[in-house]
Amino acid sequence: MFRESLLDKILYKIKRLIPKSVFETAAPVYHSLLAWAGAVMYGFPSKSLTVIGVTGTKGKSTVTYLISKILESNGASVAAIGSLGYKIRDKEWPNTLKMTMPGRSKLQKFLSQAKKAGCKYVVLEVTSEGIKQKRHLGITFDCAVFTNLHKEHIESHGSFEKYYEAKQELFKAAKNIHVINSDDPNFELFSEFPSRKTIFYGINTGEMKAANIKTSDNGSEFDVYGTQFKTSLAGEFNILNCLAALATGAMYGVELPAAKPILESIRSISGRMEFIQHEPFSVVVDYAHTPDSLEVVYRSLKKESGKLICVLGAAGGGRDKWKRPEFGKIADQYCDEIVLTNEDPYNEDPNNIIDEIATGIIRKQPIRIMDRKGAIKKAISDAQPGDTVIITGKGSEPSMAIAGNKKIPWSDKKIVEEALS
Repeated sequence: MFRESLLDKILYKIKRLIPKSVFETAAPVYHSLLAWAGAVMYGFPSKSLTVIGVTGTKGKSTVTYLISKILESNGASVAAIGSLGYKIRDKEWPNTLKMTMPGRSKLQKFLSQAKKAGCKYVVLEVTSEGIKQKRHLGITFDCAVFTNLHKEHIESHGSFEKYYEAKQELFKAAKNIHVINSDDPNFELFSEFPSRKTIFYGINTGEMKAANIKTSDNGSEFDVYGTQFKTSLAGEFNILNCLAALATGAMYGVELPAAKPILESIRSISGRMEFIQHEPFSVVVDYAHTPDSLEVVYRSLKKESGKLICVLGAAGGGRDKWKRPEFGKIADQYCDEIVLTNEDPYNEDPNNIIDEIATGIIRKQPIRIMDRKGAIKKAISDAQPGDTVIITGKGSEPSMAIAGNKKIPWSDKKIVEEALS
């Protein structure tokens, strides 16, 4: 669906001829020209669409998915794009690019296809890296949604300030509607930009606020303005994700009672706190790849009885190396059994990545199994009735990035199902 265009090939060849130090200086201009060229090539398709951009450190994929479902419930034709995959009306296909937000010409091509298919809305997962590379230029955003902000991608951006400044660009671009999580301590970084309408949501604060909250492994219950929701999405963080989607839907005329059956019909989000099995022991696959998200997942799954068996690794390629010992510390605190394994090593030595995670583990004795398939099977074979096995880092990703700029097909979920059968 996203074959490399002739323009992409030409520009990539030109880029390879330019010395790296020179290119880094000229990169913003290069990326900007490429973005505008893609928009011109496809005739600025976003001008005929209502584009909703979702940004934040965590929850983007889930919120993008929920918003698209809620808008569809109102009879609208919707396209969506993000790490969970691509969707144009009833057609869906996986994201195999190893990029949440595709390159500029690919993105404009997608918007053009959505326009031709008669879509009214496009819900777009917007990343800081995508904005850094100017992929958002040439797109007319109607709405910006902020989920939360945590320390992430520091090596790529150079500082935490530059990381959130990249995300702020979405709120500068979207002049109509802003949807903001006011429970997040950093929400004021995103509430300062002008818009025709701003709506705040949260568990503790905001206009779209949840009350009478109950959570369990099987889901969550909460009330919003007298409408009671009983969802299959576990954890308080998923209540916030639901509130973000409900607030966005409300801005486009979807009332809470109309959204209720849609949220309640969603059994799970692929690779996001996804329970593959509940009995006799639970097995969960989750994308958690930051210290904050890992701790939230572990805390949500930790029980008074039964072991928490954790399979984890970390991405290579120099990606946020500071996180690795933090992962180890968090696993040491919450997990009864720790299985360290490969995740996405890229060109780094996988053993070095595991060594860095292990420096944070003091009290426990982790098991090291570099073959991720073997690590998952080991965790499942060790599980007893009442235990919980949690596999983090990849979620629903369909590939693993290895040395030599190669990607191999991958599915944590399929390996779990294999092991359970």
